[in-house]
Order: sequence, then C-alpha cells, then structure tokens
Amino acid sequence: MREQMNISRPSERLQVVIIGSGMIGDVHRRAAILAGGEVAGVMASTPERSDLAAARWRTRAVANLADLARFAPDIVHVCSPNALHLEHVKAALACGAHVICEKPLAIDAASARDVCEAAAARGKIATVPFVYRFHPLIREIRARVQQGEFGKWHLLHGSYLQDWLLSPHATSWRVNSKIGGASRAFADIGSHWCDLVEFVSGEKIAAVMASMTTTIPERPANSAATFGAERPTGETMKVDTEDAAVVTFKTASGVLGVVTISQISAGRKNRLWFELDGAEKSVVFDQENPETIWIGSEGPAMVVNRDPARGAEDQRRLSVLPPGHPQGYAQCFDNFVNDTYAAVKGELHDGLPSFADGLRSAHIVEAVIQSARARQWVDVKS
Repeated sequence: MREQMNISRPSERLQVVIIGSGMIGDVHRRAAILAGGEVAGVMASTPERSDLAAARWRTRAVANLADLARFAPDIVHVCSPNALHLEHVKAALACGAHVICEKPLAIDAASARDVCEAAAARGKIATVPFVYRFHPLIREIRARVQQGEFGKWHLLHGSYLQDWLLSPHATSWRVNSKIGGASRAFADIGSHWCDLVEFVSGEKIAAVMASMTTTIPERPANSAATFGAERPTGETMKVDTEDAAVVTFKTASGVLGVVTISQISAGRKNRLWFELDGAEKSVVFDQENPETIWIGSEGPAMVVNRDPARGAEDQRRLSVLPPGHPQGYAQCFDNFVNDTYAAVKGELHDGLPSFADGLRSAHIVEAVIQSARARQWVDVKS
C-alpha cells in the first residue's frame, strides 16, 4: 500500500523527485545520486508503473501530480514524453521546486516560452540537459575560440546520425507527433547539434533552409522503449514525423553552415560530429570519440587529448577521470546535474544550459519545420 504520510527529509541533502522512469529517467537518477541528491520519489505513467519503479529504485511512488507536493521536493527532474513537459514543469514549480526538464522543453515554441516565463517568474533554477556541452574537450575548443585561435569563421558543418529507427518494425512514442511534437529527428537530436555548435562557435543561427524526409511511412502503433531491442508487431500507424533532415543555415554574422540529421543511418549509433572552419585553423569534434579533438591548419595538423593537468580551466574542471580512462555521455550527464545542483545551492558555473536555451532551441526547431513545409528560407526568432 502506498504511504500517505508526509515525507521526512534529511536537511543536508537536496530532495529529488523524478517524473518518468524509462531509460532517461534511470540516467537522471544515477546523476542525481552522484550529485548528492536524495531520490525521494518517482512518478511513472500510471500508479502501477510508479509502484514498480519505486520498488526498483528503492524509493517511494508519487501517485500523481496532486501527490507531488507531499514530497516537498527541492528539485524535480521531468523525464516524461514531450507533450507532458508543460504540465509537469508547472506542477513542479507550483510545489516550489527547481526543475530539470528533458529536451525539447515543449512540443512547440509557444509552450516553451510559457514554461520559461513560469520558471523565471518564480526565480527558480531551471535547466535543460544539453549535456554534450559537458565533454571536457568541448570546453577546450570553446576557450580556444574565445582566445581567437581559429580566426573568423568561414564554414560550420557536421551531422548527428543514429540508426535506432532503421527497421520498419522499430517504433517509440517519439514517432507520434501528438506525443513527441511535429518534429522528431531534428527536435530530438538536431537540437543537440545546434546547441553545441552555437555554444562552441559563438555564432547564432539566424535563418534556415530545411528539407525533411520520412523514409518509413508506417510503423507499429504500440510503443516501445527508446533504443530498446523490443520490436512491437500488430497494428501499424502512419508516420507523420521525419526520419531525417538536412538543414542549411546562415548565422547572424553571415557564416554559412549545414547539418545532416538522421535516425535511419545504418551502423551510426550516436555520431554527433562537427567541423568548424576558420580563417586560421579548423577544429573537429566527434562525440563517439570525445577524448581527442583534431585541429588543422595550412601547416601540420595536431590532435589534442583530454587532460585534467593542462589546457583550459573548464576542461580541467570537468575532467573527472585520468587521461587514458575514457569519459563519455554518462560523465557529461553527471557534470550537468552536478552543476545544476550547485546552482541551486548558489554556486554558478559557466555553460549551464537553462530554460532560455531550451526556448532558443524551440525557435530553431519551429523555423526548421516551417522551412521544410514552405520550401524557403525562414528566419529564426530571437
């Protein structure tokens, strides 16, 4: 039987509730614990699933949003499907909690602005896990950009490729636009690429010319776990979100760029790759090989290794493992949550992605959708 009494709370630890118990909820839970949080409760899609998740995580089940206040959370992690973010974030803020909300922040820019303004009105720390910012060598590149090492940008280009929806039998709630939003591939992973390249280069995408394709017109109607091996069968549904997109863009300062986004590229798991070409040097980052970056010039090229003993200050701060012991996505997520919790306690670190960054991303996604439909250049709202 679910407990109904008030939840006791150790004063020295931030009390955390996680909404959503799927794959990404597990990632949030791990990072919360490592950051010193106490996972006081979990809410899944139904009370029954909440009970199962609570038993698995050795915590308490949150029956519903009305039950959330009983836990008096300091921080709520929103890891639910995209269409629920608006409701779940507002419920968390109403409880007086700070919020980490999975991206996209909402299924459209208007809703993203709504939650952004709600968090600002309450003066709460509100962050979005654009966690690739927390690869140490991303901070190394950014520091070198700020020092002028690469010169004026000539071209920005790259891709983010996956293959988890390659099979016609693969599906997810993300495929359904009513749950995931009008854009799938670009909103899901293209948003990461754009945020990262803007963060590193200092450029802002000002206009886009986009094209989208749906190569698999029907998929199973029943949902499956994201990245899971389970392949649902039975009734199918028409797919109304894109499998891939190509976006040409111009930045506010006039730099040209292009990015290819795909969830149907065989053999590519999470290949977020970019090259930034400057007047003096170019730089390449590959998320699947994040321990090194390539820096090219007209003379010899060089490879820079992650190293906590040298390089940019933030690169060293985020290097939690010795050289030769690879850091990856999990450590990025840990560093992001740790910096968010530090901000809640009053210690702010550079580069923490906020709801404002989530709103910025929503405007880019909206412009990409409009451009693909109209087949013309569309300006990104500032």
